[in-house]
Parts: sequence; C-alpha cells; structure tokens
Amino acid sequence: MFRRMFWFTTGAAAGVWATTKVNRKLKQLTPESLAAQAVDKAVEAGHRLKDFALDVRAGMVQREAELGEALGLDAPADPPELPAPRRAAALDPAAEHPYPKHSFNRNEDH
Repeated sequence: MFRRMFWFTTGAAAGVWATTKVNRKLKQLTPESLAAQAVDKAVEAGHRLKDFALDVRAGMVQREAELGEALGLDAPADPPELPAPRRAAALDPAAEHPYPKHSFNRNEDH
C-alpha cells in the first residue's frame, strides 16, 4: 500500500513538474516574449558599442597626447566628448519639434 502511494505521489509530482516546465518554455516562445528578448539583446549590444566607442576615444586621446609629446606639440587639455543622445529629446513631449503640429490631410484644403 505504501509502495503504491509512493509511486502515485512520485508520478503526480513528476507530472506537475513537467507541465510547469513545458508551460514556462511555451511562454518564452510567444511573440511578445521573443520581441522583449530581442529588445533586451539590442539594448545590451548598444551599451557594449557605446563602451567600445568610449574606450576607443580614450585610447585615441592618449595616443594623440603621446604623439604630441614626442613631436613637441601642445595637446588639448580636455578630450572631446561624445555627442549627447538624441533619443531623449525626441521623446520629450515638451521639446520643440522642427515640424509644426498639423494634419497632413489633403482633403482639408478643398
């Protein structure tokens, strides 16, 4: 009797575990989840590229200083900065936009 109860409980637990695993994997494969994963990867790649650009910029400034020192030229005091991100300004509703806010309906003028 206890042996049957043990195997029944073990089977039920394995079934619940397998069902949970399958449902979790199915949720990961929905279009929304795949899109979110793609966005996360793209943002992560963007951060890596930005870090790489900053490292390259720092290396350039250092090498220019070394070359300027070797050639006896005056090096700039501050390294040039990367341009500010434009996306934040584009998403700001209070920011002025270059185009006026009006409709582009062609039937409006006639």
